[in-house]
Formats: sequence, structure tokens, C-alpha cells
Amino acid sequence: MQNREVILDILRKSYQIEVDGHTFYAMTASKASKPAVQELFEKLAADEVQHQAFLRNVANRYDQDGLAAFRTGQASDWSGISQAIFTGKFREQAAGAEFELAALSIGMTLENNAVTYFSGAATQATDKEVREFYQFLADWEKQHLEALRNLYNAVRQDFWSGGGFSPF
Repeated sequence: MQNREVILDILRKSYQIEVDGHTFYAMTASKASKPAVQELFEKLAADEVQHQAFLRNVANRYDQDGLAAFRTGQASDWSGISQAIFTGKFREQAAGAEFELAALSIGMTLENNAVTYFSGAATQATDKEVREFYQFLADWEKQHLEALRNLYNAVRQDFWSGGGFSPF
């Protein structure tokens, strides 16, 4: 069985990852001047708040329920990111916008760091329930990462084409 303090430390760090993500996405949404861009980052910020509540619940239940706290009946899709946000509307409004590209890039970095952290925690976990829980968190963050990556690649291609820099 893994040490209680190690598990709680990972849960605290996991929570902080979600706080950092929320802070960045909320700040980006508040600075966005285009409605579709603002909507995307508001949704990502809201997802991070949902993730925080989920982690807080698991951490609070851990002392009482032990490893059972990690058996959460995890849903396969917690991201809730509407594919409608990832439409031509966003691409159109983000066209030629360095701010949006930079924000997507930073968001991808945050999500990639979260995936790496959770995946690493999963490989270190000695308890099956804890390992599966951390892997669930890694997969959860991959949803944001992949959505952001796809959008970034599309907007970047539009940016390059619009700026006359399309070397490919």
C-alpha cells in the first residue's frame, strides 16, 4: 500500500494543476476580444473548476473511505467541451490573431504538463485503485490537450496562409 502522505501530496499537486489551469483560462477569457474565443476559454475555465471539485471530493473522502475513495464511477468523458466551440466561427474570429495562437499554445503546455504529471503518478502508484484513478486523470486532461492541439494546428495554418508564410 502506498504511503498516505504520498497520495495526499499527489492529490494536492493535482488540485493545484487545476487551479493553475482555471486561472490561466479565466484570465485569457477576460482578455479575449472575440466572442468565440472568449466562449472557448470560459468553457475551459469552467471545466477546471469542475475538476477541482472532483479532486477535492476524492481527497476529502480518502481519510474516511481509504482506497474506495478512488473508485469514483469515472465517466469516460468529463471534459464537456462542446465540439460546437471548435468550429469555423472560432477559426474565423481567431484568424491572424497572435494572442489566440499564444493562448492556445500555453493551454496546450499546461494540459501536456498535467498529462505527464498524472501519467507519472499512475506509474508510481502501487495500489490498483490509485493507479487507475491517476490514469483516468491523465486521460481526462488528454481530452483538453487534443482539442486544443487540433484547434491550434488549424488556426496556425490559417495564420501562416494569411500572412503569406506557407512553406508547405
